[in-house]
Amino acid sequence: MSSNVYDVLKERGFIYQSTDEENLRKILNNEKITCYIGFDPTADSLHVGSLVPIMSLVHMQRAGHKVLVVVGGGTAKVGDPSGKTEMRKMLTPEQIVKNAEGLKKQLSQYISFESEKAIMLDNSKWLDNLNYIEFLRDIGRHFSVNRMLTAESYKIRLEKGLSFLEFNYMILQAYDFYVLAKDYNCILQMGGQDQWGNIVAGIDLIRRKLQKEAYGLTFPLITNASGEKFGKTVAGAIWLDENKTSAFDFYQFWRNVEDADVMRFLGLFTLLPMDEVKYLGSLNPPLINRAKEILAYEVTKLAHSKEKAKSAYISAVKQFGKSDLDGIVKTSSDIVEISEIKEDLTPTITLEEGDLGKTISDILVSNKVLSSKGEVKRLISQNGISLDGKKVKDFKMKIEKSFFENSEITLKIGKKRIYKIKLI
Repeated sequence: MSSNVYDVLKERGFIYQSTDEENLRKILNNEKITCYIGFDPTADSLHVGSLVPIMSLVHMQRAGHKVLVVVGGGTAKVGDPSGKTEMRKMLTPEQIVKNAEGLKKQLSQYISFESEKAIMLDNSKWLDNLNYIEFLRDIGRHFSVNRMLTAESYKIRLEKGLSFLEFNYMILQAYDFYVLAKDYNCILQMGGQDQWGNIVAGIDLIRRKLQKEAYGLTFPLITNASGEKFGKTVAGAIWLDENKTSAFDFYQFWRNVEDADVMRFLGLFTLLPMDEVKYLGSLNPPLINRAKEILAYEVTKLAHSKEKAKSAYISAVKQFGKSDLDGIVKTSSDIVEISEIKEDLTPTITLEEGDLGKTISDILVSNKVLSSKGEVKRLISQNGISLDGKKVKDFKMKIEKSFFENSEITLKIGKKRIYKIKLI
């Protein structure tokens, strides 16, 4: 296996495009550099769609390179038009600060901020106090409007309307890269494939203003084998924040990926050696289910902790049974150490005596199992909700004390979401 992080990223499926690949690969092999990725603080949690850039930073740091995480406190006040069909909602400064704190806490699960191995920066530090006329004269003059309009992110938005505010986003992101190159000697920006135009604009600005070379690398857009957007489910986005997506539901998301996605997701979202990734991804049903368990366990361990991953695995095994292990070779995943199934962390809805007589719709919505009574009604009409194995037929059905003869009810939503309802 190559020790060059560029080769590692390429083999594991991270690289969609890069500038001057030959030279970038040589630099990453011979020097310790500083790289950066920007995250817009549009929420106080990231979701699984952000795991590709996060894991790329993990690999860069493991290879000894310095990592800069830029929170777009300044650019969030403008809004990135990339991949969006309409203008983003504007955030208050207080919301941006709160969201940035949440992002750093989550990123600390993956990368170390000790001894400045990684630094989190807020671009409002250098963007908020810019003098508009000076900025236009010193920075804006280096940008061609004709060239900017060829960027994919702008072309898409021009069809539905692009505000002048958003039109400035490319220039501001390019300026970020310039500031980081000047003040932190950062020479590599990484981001999603829709960021290519912004990254190249920054490289050009650095070349013009600092007379030095910089590089860019983009990640592919991740979809599942069916071509659907990665990280979206019927219940909504899969978040890294356990308060938004429980560790059990997070584990189940990964456990239920399509067979064809297993090898690719093991490469991108775990740190297992690539020989194991290729082996596990090549297994045929039913053995591929063991590979899915390992994928789910390893990703949950990185996002939450080893203990949370263990509990989620145990809970899933109690509900759905253990995969057939015949024919599975030894893996370096410590999931193999989990042999005794004692714990059970199936998500639980707790009801009090005063809740008796409420409808199934009221209980599911008030406990945030489903988002609305309309969604409850739709799922019931599709035979998608059951209590103790019996399909619920009426969305106005009341939960009575007689339901709790065995102290708890098993609630099933769709094919794979299971909850316990307990009366206290």
